[in-house]
Amino acid sequence: MRVSRAQAEENRQNVIDVASRLFRQHGFDGIGLKDLMEAAGMTQGAFYKQFASKEDLIAEASARAMESASARWSSAVAADVNDPLGAVIAFYLSNGHRKEKMKGCPLVALGADAARQSAGVKASFEAGIREHLRVLTRLLAEADTDEKWDKAMAILSTMVGAVTLSRVVNDPRLAQSFLDVAAQSVREVSSS
Repeated sequence: MRVSRAQAEENRQNVIDVASRLFRQHGFDGIGLKDLMEAAGMTQGAFYKQFASKEDLIAEASARAMESASARWSSAVAADVNDPLGAVIAFYLSNGHRKEKMKGCPLVALGADAARQSAGVKASFEAGIREHLRVLTRLLAEADTDEKWDKAMAILSTMVGAVTLSRVVNDPRLAQSFLDVAAQSVREVSSS
């Protein structure tokens, strides 16, 4: 049975959404096309009608994951106009975010995997990283543009590193300490 172009595009977007979440949970190599397509409610054969390769899907799913992450940052900023950076710190460096792999930060979940991928996949991550940095520079106190950019890079690096390390360790107190110390460090950097 043939599907309309609109339905085919809807199916394609669904596969990208599902891949975006499953890649964050399992890694790029941690889930095969059969299981991914099954999770999207489709057959593996349908994959090749929609994507040139798994690498093509990885690049598109990575872009979608980074867009989702940027939207979460924007929501946090909008939720607390009096302390938008504090709102980002509070959600990002939280125990809930540490535990949330499927919808959590793709930089944490897939950063090491992305470093070993094609230029197209890296471009998806780079675009998302640049957007995160732009958000952070808007949230920083008055300073010159270069200084804000440098501070934003330090803040993003600290936060991504802290969540990554907090996910790696078994000890919940140590995990929480990484998050707490990073939050304190980010506040110090942002106010200096």
